[in-house]
Amino acid sequence: MTDRYRCACADHSRRLFSAALLSGGLGWGGTAAANMPECKRSSATKLVSADSIESSSRQQYQQMMRQASGQRALASNDEPQLQRLRYIAQRMIPFTPECNERAQQWRWEVNLLNSRSINAFCMPGGKIAFYYGILSELQLDDDEVAMVMGHEVAHALLEHAREQAGKSTVTTGALRLGAALFGLGQLGDLAAQGGGYLASLKFSRDDESEADRLGQVMAARAGYDPRKGITLWQKMMGASGGKPPGWLSTHPPSDERIRQIRDQLPQVLPRFEAAARPERRFGPPPRLPPARAGSRE
Repeated sequence: MTDRYRCACADHSRRLFSAALLSGGLGWGGTAAANMPECKRSSATKLVSADSIESSSRQQYQQMMRQASGQRALASNDEPQLQRLRYIAQRMIPFTPECNERAQQWRWEVNLLNSRSINAFCMPGGKIAFYYGILSELQLDDDEVAMVMGHEVAHALLEHAREQAGKSTVTTGALRLGAALFGLGQLGDLAAQGGGYLASLKFSRDDESEADRLGQVMAARAGYDPRKGITLWQKMMGASGGKPPGWLSTHPPSDERIRQIRDQLPQVLPRFEAAARPERRFGPPPRLPPARAGSRE
C-alpha cells in the first residue's frame, strides 16, 4: 500500500461530499418514476422494510470503510481518482429521486478502495465504493466509469437487495442475505470479513439486465455517452480471458448483453443528446505494477 491512500479526515471528506450533492440538486423530488419505465420495481420489495435494509447497509458500509482506513487502504480526499468518482456521482445523483423517491433522503457516500480487484458496488441507501483495480486495470474513461456507476446505482434504486430479502422471507421464512455471497475472496484484503454482505449480493440475471438498462439511462442523463457500455463490456471480457469477472457472473453472455445495450440506444441516445455535458473530464490512473509473488494486495 502506498502513502497516498492514507485516510485523511475521511468523515470530513464525506460531509463535504454530501453537502455538494445537496447543493447540486437533491431537491428534485416527486413521484416521477412513471416517466421512467426502467424504474419499475418488484412487488417483492414490499415484503421487507426498506428502513431495515438501508440501516443494515449503512452499518456494513461503515464497518468496511473503518477496516479499510485502518489498513491505510481508503483513498484520501485529495486522491484524483476519488475526486473523479465523486464528480461523476455528483452529476448522476440529482436524477435518482425521479426513479426512487427514497433516494432524496439517502446519505450518499462515494469512496475508493486501494485494491487490485476489478469491482464496484452501490449498497442500499446510496453507499458507493469503487476498487482501484477497475479504474487502473481496465483504463476506463469517464463515460465507462459512469456506465459502471450507473449500473451499481441502478441496483440500489431498483432495491434489488430488498427484493431478494423479500423473496427469501417467502421461500425460507427468514432473512438470509449472507447466503447470497459470491467470490470476492477477501475483498482485496481490505475489509468486510463478516461485514459486507449487502455489498456482495449475487443478483439474478433479470436483476442484472434491469440494472444495465437503468444504468444506461442514469449515465446518459448525467451527460455520459451510453454507447460506452459496449466498450466497457469488451474491456471487462478482455481482462478476464473471455469470462466475466465474478461480480458480473450472472449477467447475460457478452454477445447478448452487447446486443441489449445496442437495442436500447435509440431510446437512450436522445436523453444523452439533451443532457448537459460534464465541465470536467478525467483520465484513468496509471496501471498498477505487477503484484509481488505471495502478495495479498
